Amino acid sequence: MPFERILVATDFSDGSQQALEYALRIAEKFDSELTLVHVWEAPSYAYATDLYLPVDVMASLEGAAVAQLEQATTELKARFPGAKSRLHTGSPWQEVLGAATEVKADLIVMGTHGRRGLERALLGSVAERVVRMSRVPVLTVHGAKE
Repeated sequence: MPFERILVATDFSDGSQQALEYALRIAEKFDSELTLVHVWEAPSYAYATDLYLPVDVMASLEGAAVAQLEQATTELKARFPGAKSRLHTGSPWQEVLGAATEVKADLIVMGTHGRRGLERALLGSVAERVVRMSRVPVLTVHGAKE
């Protein structure tokens, strides 16, 4: 099955980089469009009734996300000139699925941290939710253990 549009989700981790390598190979084989997406999320606190972060903190978080995505996109375009990128804000799993719909992706590729037990229960799994909720195939790539 040829893939015409591939969406690669990144959090700039080693696992995401490995996922990007797989996506590049698939995109080259099928001459696919390739879009890199990063989702940044404002920190939330379970005990806070209202989330308040100073504007400069929010701007700093967004600025860091923009800078990292620009660098990753520049590096990606050196290898795959037609690549595009998108920056989203919000819940990572929801935004990855939203980006996939927007670019009409027929494959999502993403890394997974492979969390287990309490760590997974507390932090959740973005990859697991994307796999469960996606209407298109999702390739997950397990990152190297640190």
